[in-house]
Amino acid sequence: MKTYSLGPNGGILTALNLFATRFDSVMGFVEKRAPTLKYIFLDTPGQIEVFNWSASGTIITDSFASVFPTVYIYVVDTPRSSNPQTFMSNMLYATSLFYRTRLPLIMVFTKTDIVKHDFAVQWMTDYESFEEACKSNESYMGNFTQSMSSMISEFYNHFTCVGVSAITGSGMNEFFQALSNAAVEYENGYKIEYEKRKKEKSRNRIK
Repeated sequence: MKTYSLGPNGGILTALNLFATRFDSVMGFVEKRAPTLKYIFLDTPGQIEVFNWSASGTIITDSFASVFPTVYIYVVDTPRSSNPQTFMSNMLYATSLFYRTRLPLIMVFTKTDIVKHDFAVQWMTDYESFEEACKSNESYMGNFTQSMSSMISEFYNHFTCVGVSAITGSGMNEFFQALSNAAVEYENGYKIEYEKRKKEKSRNRIK
């Protein structure tokens, strides 16, 4: 960061881009261990922008999705998302991520021992309830959030949602069941489309 005056965000992105150029080494390690593992989790805290807009995010995602059943787990801080603006920010990111990759996505609401995630599920599936929650904020941001919901709610209201608590362990069985269902969705959806694209590219190269 100091040498190239990149700042913290630029430094992280540059490091990740360099890391992505050698991601084949990571895949080799993972493929070697895979037969002994049931799940492989790739944790990328605070790097949602990378997977939405950066080429390195696409490289990492495509590398895994071309070999393994791959599922996005979008982690949401439930207490913070009780604010409609924060909630909508998460929905926008999640929707963008889903339609960029077309991979199965699970919304995981954490800290449910503090705040139950029922309100979030209701907001996701019932536009009018979210509209009502936005009425308490008559500022520009409140109106903008409400308008955003009316435009993209039909895209996120079918996401699989699970509430979990690391303190009590509640919701973990439901999470792993959702993960298994998403793996089937990958096999029946993404993988078929991926194979079609792969064959199409192969035919184009032959031409």
